[in-house]
Order: sequence, then C-alpha cells, then structure tokens
Amino acid sequence: MNLHLDRRLFIASLGGAAAVSMMSDEAKADALEDALSEALDAALDDTPKKFPTVAEVEARIETRPNRRGVGNLFVGGRPTVKILPRMPDQPTFLDFFNLRMSGTANHCLQSANHAMKTGMSDEIIFACLCHDLVHALIKVDHGWWGAQMFEPYVSENVTFAIRYHQALRFYEDKEAGYEYPDLYRNMFGADYKPEKYIEDTYKMVRNHKKYILPRQVTVNDLYAFDPNVKVTIDPFIDIIGRQMKQPKEGLGYDNSPVAHMWRSMIRPDSPL
Repeated sequence: MNLHLDRRLFIASLGGAAAVSMMSDEAKADALEDALSEALDAALDDTPKKFPTVAEVEARIETRPNRRGVGNLFVGGRPTVKILPRMPDQPTFLDFFNLRMSGTANHCLQSANHAMKTGMSDEIIFACLCHDLVHALIKVDHGWWGAQMFEPYVSENVTFAIRYHQALRFYEDKEAGYEYPDLYRNMFGADYKPEKYIEDTYKMVRNHKKYILPRQVTVNDLYAFDPNVKVTIDPFIDIIGRQMKQPKEGLGYDNSPVAHMWRSMIRPDSPL
C-alpha cells in the first residue's frame, strides 16, 4: 500500500512552515512517523471521511495567535521568531528563494519538478516554481499578490498563470486532470462556497484563450507530500535565467512599482 500525506495539511498540523523550520530533525521524523501511522489507520478504515463545516472552521479563528493570511516571514510558529540571514546588497531571485522563501520552497520545487517531468513548457515550469512563493509575504489572495510581485520581470503568460491559478483551484476540470482536493474541504469547510469575486474570476478565465495556463499550474500543484522526493533548485537554474529578468540594482532596489514588496521581505523586522 502506498501512503501519501497531504503536505500542506501535514505542515499546518505542526503549526505552519515557520514552526517546522525550527524543529529538530528528530522531531520532524517523529511527527512524520505519527502522521504516517495515522494515514495508515485511515487507509484501513472504510468509514467515510468527515470534513469540518465552514462554521466549524470559523470557530477556530480565536484559537490562533495570528491570522492565517499573514506571510510566513512574519509568523514565528513558536514564542519568538529567528534572526534572518542578511541579504546581499543586490539580491537576485535565487537569494530570495534561498534566504526568504524557504517556508514554501519545497512545495514549489515539487510542483515545478512535476511540471518538468510531464513535459510542460518553460513558462509553466517557472510559473509552478513561483506560484506560491509570495506566501513569504502574504497568503490571502496570493495569486494576485504573487502575479503583481513578479509581473515586471516575467512574461505575460507567466503572470497570467500565477494570478489565476488561485481562483481555478476551487473548480474541478477532470478532463484537464484536476480534481478538487480534500485539503480545501479541511481548510475551508465541506460546505464552503467561494466568494463571488472568485466565482466571477473563474468564469472569466474559463472562457479566456489562456485558460490552460493557470489550469496547468493547478494540475501540477502537488497536494500529496512524498517525503522521499528531494528536489533542489539546480535543475531550474537555466529556466530561471530565461524566464526571469534580474534588475542590475537588485530586486527591491530597481524603483519598479513592486520594489517595496521585495524590500518588505529583505527587512521584515523593520517597524515602519
């Protein structure tokens, strides 16, 4: 029997990516073993899955020390946060990826790796690599935030794919290979209905000539976490070079309309 853990749900159960990053290897191994044991019990149990309702999800809000939409860099996951590594004076995409985006980097690497293995274009592979990286800054409406953050430096197709994958996640397209994940039934509630702006966006994109671009991101957006898959950034270096414009001043210092977003990740401890 092959057991697969929902990576995002597993990390959320441990207190989020920031909390996991502070765990020892032994603690991570113990948590993974416990989760696999529970997954095995669940696989052998033929009782129908039970998901929370929207009301039950909302009732949990006041049990948390922070709101779920806040970016990974601003949440400690423990009583205190850690000092972050100093960024270079002219930071590149790789500097941010390695030094500020570790909370969601592995998920994005696995998604990009899946896209590469299934023969997707360079633009889709790169969009998969970038699609959730803005989680370091903010999670709510991350499709729009992420597309805005990358827009001055990438192609129109990459921007479109990142921006609209968020809305498409809530709508199945089995013909394209995308089924609604149990992750969202747990995260939003079994009876959750997307907000009107999400539904309106989906309808617009569904009839758009570029619909397949964000849909391919959702198809390659892995929801099953395989701890045996180890992906590094190395296979994507050339694609990054072809797809991402690197300002000579460094991201955050090029006076672009989104430079402040990158600077906010450079110095997230600044009070103003």
